[in-house]
Amino acid sequence: MKKKFSISSKDKKDWINFTQQVGEISPKEVDFFEVSKEVKKIPKLDLHGFSLSESNEIVKKFIIKFYNSEHKKILIVTGKGLRSKSLDNPYISEKLSVLRYAIPEFIKNDNDLSNKVNAISKADLKDGGDGAIYISLRNSINSKE
Repeated sequence: MKKKFSISSKDKKDWINFTQQVGEISPKEVDFFEVSKEVKKIPKLDLHGFSLSESNEIVKKFIIKFYNSEHKKILIVTGKGLRSKSLDNPYISEKLSVLRYAIPEFIKNDNDLSNKVNAISKADLKDGGDGAIYISLRNSINSKE
């Protein structure tokens, strides 16, 4: 026969005092939902299906819009270039990913955009990995002074 575990009266008194001081505890699902609501979503631009010139124009407007609204980070999905029609032309590299490499270069070479951008980096796998980039934006308040 198993011996019952008994709690000392001092431990029982300490436990009662502790539980009375804790207050109301909300379920973890509620806490998680509240935290999730507070986290801002990263604005995302998907360039699939756009030409290089169209993409440059759209990217410029996108960066300026979210820079002016004081966002810190945006996401641009360029794609990996795997479905491009480069296979039809033997004089074009099969590894060519036009937007993937051209968009960061366009941003760096455009004076207006480069003044608004802190950094350009590869996106996390959940956000597109090699086929997407994060753009960290400068603080628009400090830049206007």
